[in-house]
Amino acid sequence: MRLSWINGVALGSVIGIVGLSQPGFAESLFVAYPPGNHETVADRIFFIGTADPNADVRINGQIIDNRSSDGHFAPTLPLAMGDNTFTLTQGDETLTLSITRLPLTPPQPQGVAFAEGTLTPARDLARLPGELICFGAIAPPQADVSVLLTNRQIPLQPQPASAELPPNYAVLTSQTAPIEVAATQYAGCATFNQPGSFGIPEFRLTLAGQTISQSTESSLEILSPTTFQVAEVTVDSGIARTGPSTDYSRLTPLPKGTQAAITGREGDWLRLDYGAWIRESEVRLFESPMPPQTTIRGVRSQQVSGWTEVIFPLQVPVPVSIEQDTSSLTLTLHNTTPQTDTIYFSEDPVVERMDWQPILPDKAEYTFHLKQAQQWGYKLRYEGSSLILSLRHPPERQSSRPLQGTRILLDPGHGSSEDLGARGPTGYPEKDVALLVSKLVRDELQARGATVVMTREGDDDLYPQDRVDVIEQAEPTLALSLHYNALPDSGDALNTAGVGAFWYHPQAHDLALFLNNYLVETLNRPDYGVYWNNLALTRPSVAPAVLLELGFMINPVEFEWITDPDAQRALAAALADGIEQWLRQSS
Repeated sequence: MRLSWINGVALGSVIGIVGLSQPGFAESLFVAYPPGNHETVADRIFFIGTADPNADVRINGQIIDNRSSDGHFAPTLPLAMGDNTFTLTQGDETLTLSITRLPLTPPQPQGVAFAEGTLTPARDLARLPGELICFGAIAPPQADVSVLLTNRQIPLQPQPASAELPPNYAVLTSQTAPIEVAATQYAGCATFNQPGSFGIPEFRLTLAGQTISQSTESSLEILSPTTFQVAEVTVDSGIARTGPSTDYSRLTPLPKGTQAAITGREGDWLRLDYGAWIRESEVRLFESPMPPQTTIRGVRSQQVSGWTEVIFPLQVPVPVSIEQDTSSLTLTLHNTTPQTDTIYFSEDPVVERMDWQPILPDKAEYTFHLKQAQQWGYKLRYEGSSLILSLRHPPERQSSRPLQGTRILLDPGHGSSEDLGARGPTGYPEKDVALLVSKLVRDELQARGATVVMTREGDDDLYPQDRVDVIEQAEPTLALSLHYNALPDSGDALNTAGVGAFWYHPQAHDLALFLNNYLVETLNRPDYGVYWNNLALTRPSVAPAVLLELGFMINPVEFEWITDPDAQRALAAALADGIEQWLRQSS
């Protein structure tokens, strides 16, 4: 996984000495984070570094307390809006850092003007006739604001006080409260009934006898309700989302070949007829006299090596959704009308019973009640117009050696000089300790009879999708991505420590919870907690996939535990024991 919020922020270049340090004592004053000219929206910042443990370190004249025995430190200081200067000293050594705090809320207007970058929509927009289309802007109070579009004037009115939501990573620091927006926001909506191009909206603002006009580069189009553009997914797994950007939540990926009518556009995003959005680069477009729709009649199943395949014969490959809970999996076919009388589903090692029901007007829902609470993975694909849902069989139980015959995938987080991950007080990178500990875990698992697949054995530069591809090709019994943690700028590096786990699919929840609790109890470590999270290495559905954060690189004391060879060996043994015990109770 490349640098991302789950490892704090994208850590910049180190300050103080050239290159990266190894664990242990430092002879020079050294700051690993933040970089020398750092920008942030946080109202505080932590300083991760190290120095001679036998002499005081000061920051802006104040002694840094609570340093570790090796001299590491992680104080947090408040930030004023704008430029902040911090000077760290130890003896004759001095380091100066400049931190700029940027506003989190939208910009304010300057004089008789719209606030920069606040006119919406800001991208080309296409909708069906009769849909509500809304326009917005931030402008000075008491202004007269409107939008002119093909000789039609749409008034924009001041809105009640609103709030900005903090970013998703705020959950990690318990800072999720909405932030009040101190700006006058204007908004108005209209409908357009005739298909065609309506050009570029012109925003007008009148105040104190002055009138200004401003346009964005966006244009408005109303789609024809009787001539259909169809999107066909051309990638193996089309990323469907709840809205037209990567800020929106993911939905069930669409298998290659899926077809759906386009009902809207925003920039390079397409809205599909069942409500999801997908990037235009993941589909091919063609015109059709009618939207893709299908009926469904008989459904049958068959068993192949390690899997049960359920075959849904369709006239056209339509969008699908999957929902899981602890005892069932539900598949929904969109744009589908059932004509079903007969289903063949005989004795199966995974499924106790399959139920189905129509959801009017255009969906069919199939629920698989499972023999075991623990699910082991699923796959979706189209063969022609037939959808194949593959449900994985549980591993064969080996009472004396639960790991015998299993395949465990280990993904050492990050890798190479282009993807260091989090860094400890000495500059020691997460990528190195993650690989070292992963190899120790590999050896422990192999000694217990498991086959281990590693996404990397050296200092390799892998993108998240590279690692996901290895998981999907290997089809392991379970997949673990091993990382060490950091925090966003607003976190408390000095007082945050412990083991954490992240899961995405319900089939991985019990594994995440069990391993997190097992490591906490066995190693007597702090518990950072178990989180649902939309991460590349938790999203594979072919096996239970969990991302483990094995400690905080940025915590001065925990960093010493993380880099201690004896503690690393104990951690590897405990993790292998935990995997073995979970498999014993789950398979």
